[in-house]
Amino acid sequence: MSRSAKSKAALDPFAEAAALGKRLAEGAKLFQEIRDEDVQIATSEKDVVWQQDKVTLYRYRSLAEQKVRTPVLIVYGLIGRYTMADLQEDRSLVRNLLNLGVDLYVVDWGNPSRADRFVTLDDYIDGYLAECVNVISEANGGQKINLLGICEGGVFTTCYAALHPEDVNAMVLTITPIDFHADTVENRKGHGFINVWTRSLEPDDIDRMIEAHGTLPGEFMGSVFSLMTPMRTMTKYNLDLLEVIDDKKKLMNFLRMEKWISDRPHHPGEAAKQWLKDLYQDNKLVKNSFQLAGRTVDLGEIKCPVLNIYAKDDHIIPPATSQALKQFVGTSDYTELPLPGGHVGVFVGGRAQSLLGTGIAEWLSGRE
Repeated sequence: MSRSAKSKAALDPFAEAAALGKRLAEGAKLFQEIRDEDVQIATSEKDVVWQQDKVTLYRYRSLAEQKVRTPVLIVYGLIGRYTMADLQEDRSLVRNLLNLGVDLYVVDWGNPSRADRFVTLDDYIDGYLAECVNVISEANGGQKINLLGICEGGVFTTCYAALHPEDVNAMVLTITPIDFHADTVENRKGHGFINVWTRSLEPDDIDRMIEAHGTLPGEFMGSVFSLMTPMRTMTKYNLDLLEVIDDKKKLMNFLRMEKWISDRPHHPGEAAKQWLKDLYQDNKLVKNSFQLAGRTVDLGEIKCPVLNIYAKDDHIIPPATSQALKQFVGTSDYTELPLPGGHVGVFVGGRAQSLLGTGIAEWLSGRE
């Protein structure tokens, strides 16, 4: 259609309505053809190397000649699912790293339930994560490994590197909160919405919720995240969907993201109490008073090289809460990498695809 014809159509409400009707009809036809098995996420091939309780350790199959030979373990948190790092072929941190020659593992925490009511962060970090590190190290001749922590998983790897510095060659953190109150400091722009919400709760409110459910329910946290951006939540199933409804590739991208969002696991009860009360409310990690398995997590004990990556437009983990790490770690090899995008966009957004994986692989290759 020529520019003049488009202008004419834009001025003609009947032509506009007809065009919209055509798009909706094409979109309805697309929806009828799509099945759940077509909307696959986390499709990079991997093999089980260790399992305990509900936790599984996978090793990804290589896609290129190894250039970063020190194994890298991806550690996601309990609030979401690690599959976000491998959402689809052209928007996948996992595939990018594999194509750059990284030997890559990932830990899957499984699906915690009420039966896991008394599982703590101590169990996850000094138990399951420690076992994953040992398994990978033993399979590679007892060498140290690299840790790649994402969000809450970055807190896990930070604590592990402080408690077990002898096991860690280098650590990469992405969108990881360290100083949970850094957003309250004067002249710091951007309060974290989760920070503000959590600080508004009474400790007894958190206890009652955990006692009622045995977990921090995934559906509940999903609704909290949705309420952080109410206009975005209200418009994505009408205005945003209309933009992609007749384009199969864009529609599949939309559906894959929605599939990841809807697959939000429960957070075990006692671990959730520690996460919300000890860290978000009491900020114990930077006060040098956070304890795991009877030991204080001292960030000054982190001696390995650290790459700290944060999203410049993150409304969930404000940059200040991540950048605070620099003043506490004991290493002189500390690097920050700010990237465009928000909390999830930094992994799946088009702008970050050529920056995140490459930045990590190049930094790690210099610390073999």
